[in-house]
Amino acid sequence: MPDFTTQRRLAASELNSGKSRVWINPDPEVAGELADAITREDIRSQIEAGNIKVHPKKGNSRARYKVRAAKRAYGHRKGPGHRKGCKGARTPKKELWMTKIRALRRKLRELKETEVIDRHTYRMLYRKAKGGEYRSTAHLNAYIKAKGLMRSE
Repeated sequence: MPDFTTQRRLAASELNSGKSRVWINPDPEVAGELADAITREDIRSQIEAGNIKVHPKKGNSRARYKVRAAKRAYGHRKGPGHRKGCKGARTPKKELWMTKIRALRRKLRELKETEVIDRHTYRMLYRKAKGGEYRSTAHLNAYIKAKGLMRSE
């Protein structure tokens, strides 16, 4: 069987693909015809005849990635052996603060609107939250209960 290096190169150029993706018909009856095809026009006619084709592109499967991502979303595969970068690099301090303060303010607003606390207590607790007095909404609730700040009807 003849060496189709030139034909492969020309076909790759015509098909806008790499040389490795070019398929040339291995049939010995067509081999002579293909060996004679040395111009781009000849190659184009062979492509039309179906003697030269291009293999489809191969992609990378994302199945394994999706499984891993689902486990990470659940909280697995995040141990010390998988971590690069310190705590503050993985989630910046500012981002932690923003998450916490938004949760606290949401909780305070909810307590005020449901009239569990009055507006003066709301203001006082709001300022304390801004000052970083509460670690979490649970800590805020514990503080309110301990100080007896809930409105009594």
